[in-house]
Amino acid sequence: MVNFNRDREGDKEMSKPIVAIVGRPNVGKSTLFNALAGEKISIVKDTPGVTRDRIYTDINWLNINFTLIDTGGIEPESDDIILSQMREQALIAMDTSDVIIFLVDVRQGLVDADSKVADLLRRSKKPVVLVVNKVDDFEKMMPDVYEFYNLGIGEPVPISAGQKLGIGDMLETVTAHFDYTSLDEDDDGRPRIAVVGKPNVGKSSLINKLLGENRVIVSDVAGTTRDAIDTEVIHQGKPYVFIDTAGLRRKSKIKEELERYSIIRTVSAVERSDVVIVMIDAEEGVTEQDAKIAGIAHERGKGIIIAVNKWDTIEKDNKTIYEYTDKIRNTLSFMPYAEMIFISAETGQRVNKLFEVIEAVIENHALRIATGVLNEIVSEAVAMHQPPSDKGKRLKLYYVTQVAVKPPTFVIFVNDKKLMHFSYLRYLENRIRDAFGFKGTSLKFFVRERKES
Repeated sequence: MVNFNRDREGDKEMSKPIVAIVGRPNVGKSTLFNALAGEKISIVKDTPGVTRDRIYTDINWLNINFTLIDTGGIEPESDDIILSQMREQALIAMDTSDVIIFLVDVRQGLVDADSKVADLLRRSKKPVVLVVNKVDDFEKMMPDVYEFYNLGIGEPVPISAGQKLGIGDMLETVTAHFDYTSLDEDDDGRPRIAVVGKPNVGKSSLINKLLGENRVIVSDVAGTTRDAIDTEVIHQGKPYVFIDTAGLRRKSKIKEELERYSIIRTVSAVERSDVVIVMIDAEEGVTEQDAKIAGIAHERGKGIIIAVNKWDTIEKDNKTIYEYTDKIRNTLSFMPYAEMIFISAETGQRVNKLFEVIEAVIENHALRIATGVLNEIVSEAVAMHQPPSDKGKRLKLYYVTQVAVKPPTFVIFVNDKKLMHFSYLRYLENRIRDAFGFKGTSLKFFVRERKES
């Protein structure tokens, strides 16, 4: 499908910094998240711990791009299962983020829990921006803001997320901490492969099999390794970096909380990767959570391989593989381009074949098509299927050019972009794919108007 994205056009974007919002329940994390995202993404209620739904978004502020994560709440030393889960989420967000926004509430004042959170954040060794929320009147409330100097983690930045006051100053402070040199260190020429999927699907087992040694801890407990681990694997003399996203510790049966762990961990790993292997458990089949995890890689325009693991445990006849493929394609219908391979990380079945698929996807993800050849294909497509019209005015396509790779990105110049229906854009994408392949990678399209000469 066509992958629309608000990111700027250009050649491959470097890895975006990740900013996590951390703080106790009810200090306004979701309100701040929504104010920055420019739309109501998180649910906002007075009950602690109701943050659900979309928990990450891409932000562009003054041409600076970063990914924002809204963690759950954090309540140190709480026996309440949801709040202790939130504390875990915040810890994971701290592991994966480059900068942390520590949000406190001027109306509640400095409370003991804030000090405990500050201690936790101080130990993370990450840059922390202390943000004091609900400051609706800067003149009157500044003495209350100064109280938060006592936390000892720097100068408090006053804002009102609800009224969108002080947001620019806050973002200036946050983005000043971005270290683009460390983000660029990732881009050392070695392909980076993120292995993502639900807990216990076999991510660590796969990397162990590729390595031929037990370097990543594997156990039957879901998510035995806490941190994402980078492992170099040499295959036929070529180095690859595999990013393992195990790191989920199942402490309760709360499904949404476990999914949040997966998503935060996945966003961070996908952001740093070129190709994403989405692992699916053959015994369980493809699930809604698999679709959510795969959707993150799709939205970010990465090369994608679906690896169906534990294939050796399935009883098969001559139709089994086709039935499985159909089910997966139906559930993941938003990314029909994804490559698919059936493996067993346990026995090593088809694991070596994975490198062939990775290489093909890397090549397609970086494929560049000459403008002349591209326009020949598009002209043929237009001749075979006339563009749509509205009220007597027909869409005209002047020319198409590729402006970026990783993922391949195209700009189509037309007379009136309102006439470009989604279905026609999808038709053009399919014709381009028929001509050039692009297996395993999404394509991005931008439609631009040009005046008729």
